Amino acid sequence: MRLFVAILLSPEMQKEFVGCLHDLKNQGVEGNYVPAQNLHMTLAFIGEYDEPAKVKKVLETVPLPPFRLAIAEKGNFGTTLWAGVKGNQKLKTYVKELRNALKEAGIPFNDDKFVPHITLIRKASAKKPYRVHLPKAEMTVQKVSLMKTEFKNGKAVYREL
Repeated sequence: MRLFVAILLSPEMQKEFVGCLHDLKNQGVEGNYVPAQNLHMTLAFIGEYDEPAKVKKVLETVPLPPFRLAIAEKGNFGTTLWAGVKGNQKLKTYVKELRNALKEAGIPFNDDKFVPHITLIRKASAKKPYRVHLPKAEMTVQKVSLMKTEFKNGKAVYREL
């Protein structure tokens, strides 16, 4: 099963992003828009792994201090458009500790440099210049979730385990 550890967005923050995505659509930006219910921040992408209980056990060992998550910037990885968050030392420290615990437990994960972001559109393209009007959204993070990706009718559906 395809797994990842993520911060799920509050319903209020999801709603703020829906407005941002509608605005981009109205400006003619095309691509694979992430559905509101799939918006999240990946902390560790595990990929194909059949022992979710082992991952959950690791999550229980890494304490998460509650912290504020505030949207601050936009960016892209090639044609993937994303929203970034304000620099947050508690988040960076937690991700470092989480990834170290996964490594110690022998759980494989993508060990790329952590760039805290929320993917908005994959394969984004536009015929004319556009502006990304990010919401002034923030939320308090109090938990992380182990997520499973399932494909239904060719679309990714994320389910919390």
